[in-house]
Amino acid sequence: MFKPLYFFAAGLLLTVATTARAQTSDEQYREPLQQVLDEIQQRYGVKIRPDAAMVKDKYVTYAQWRFRPDVEETLRNVLGPLDYQAAKTGDKTYKLKTYQYHLKTPEEGVSQLKELAARYHDQASWEQRKAELRSCIWDALRLSPLPAKPASKPLITNKRTYDGYTVENVALETLPGVYVTGSLYRPLKPTGKIPVIISPDGHFGDGRYRADAQKRCATLARMGALVYSYDLFAWGESLLQFKPEDHRRSLAMTVQALNGLRALDFLLTQKNADTDRVAVTGGSGGGSQTMLLTALDDRIKVGVPVVMLSTYHSGGCPCESGMPVHLCGGGTNNAELAAMAAPRPMLAITDGGDWTAQTPGVVMPYLQNIYGYYGKPGLVQNAHFPKEGHDYGASKRQAMYQFMAQHLALNLRMAQDASGQLDETKVTVEKQEQQLVFGPKGEGLPANAIHSFEALQALFNQTAVPGQADKN
Repeated sequence: MFKPLYFFAAGLLLTVATTARAQTSDEQYREPLQQVLDEIQQRYGVKIRPDAAMVKDKYVTYAQWRFRPDVEETLRNVLGPLDYQAAKTGDKTYKLKTYQYHLKTPEEGVSQLKELAARYHDQASWEQRKAELRSCIWDALRLSPLPAKPASKPLITNKRTYDGYTVENVALETLPGVYVTGSLYRPLKPTGKIPVIISPDGHFGDGRYRADAQKRCATLARMGALVYSYDLFAWGESLLQFKPEDHRRSLAMTVQALNGLRALDFLLTQKNADTDRVAVTGGSGGGSQTMLLTALDDRIKVGVPVVMLSTYHSGGCPCESGMPVHLCGGGTNNAELAAMAAPRPMLAITDGGDWTAQTPGVVMPYLQNIYGYYGKPGLVQNAHFPKEGHDYGASKRQAMYQFMAQHLALNLRMAQDASGQLDETKVTVEKQEQQLVFGPKGEGLPANAIHSFEALQALFNQTAVPGQADKN
């Protein structure tokens, strides 16, 4: 075996490999991935952190031919055929990840939005595009036709009364043996017709049990709304039926969409529910659900997606992008899905610390143009917090309260102190145990509940029931 010879070219240390390893086209210049990564680190002075399982028994064909003067281009050439990507974690450090199908670059997001916007130029052409997208989305979610709705009644337990509102634990059977669980917040003394709001949860720590979620829903109830805050699939009490890893299965996106539709069905059957004042709001993954449900269901009159509206990020969890919704219509993105709300009032809440940072300058002009087709560009608004990060924090909640009060005719004073500042101090933050529908050990879970993802898949593999294709 000969020792490698080294020489400098274009400021880089290049290796002329003269070893006995495969070095001809007969062997496709094949080298172990770990060996190639080691050489990249040596040549470019960078550090790469691969997971051991990702490099085990992996090989790169035409390895030496993939090197370029630029390390980023080299990494793309080497990792692309393996469906891997190098995510930059520091000035000269990278972490190996599987291909992030849900992510584009910000520049690619801008380019795609321009291409999409060129497809329509007035209300008629936009409505045609919208109809195309909506039909495809229902099919992509495997919800066309809709599954038959179970005839069971909601399970309601443990009513609590607080300052200006009440809370009950509610479970809805959304498919035979499949339950979504949540907290139902009501105004303490409702008068006349009252608006309804569904609150899909996102990937924030303790889910709907966390303090800020309780404050948000309870405050909206104190303002005069009927609010249902419900669990993600395979989170919270859904874990009585499914494993945590089932949340990252593509069918989770379908189940969560169906759960939102069934939650609306439930709220709109409540006494004094106002069908003309219906809203949805959620943050992060809940923001994805907010945009999707508003695009699908015209019963929703007001939408407030929080820290999720972006041209280049479709949602990093399969529960947001696992079904081919974003491939509809030759390819779409969350900005175009959000535009399907037009001309219904929508407030996009964004921040400077995540993928929504570019929304004010990129997405909002696009949305205002779509709303302008209906003569209502002012009905789409943006509350942007450039110094904040990815959360549904107090300032974001305050912006949402103001928008909901304006468009649902709620009493904003119930969310403010005497000086007009945000005031949620009259909300009682409960412990998780108080919010459980089925009890501390799941003893109240109905006997017909299924207990595996395979059983859930079987439900969707059954022939859809005729006559259930109403898409609202």
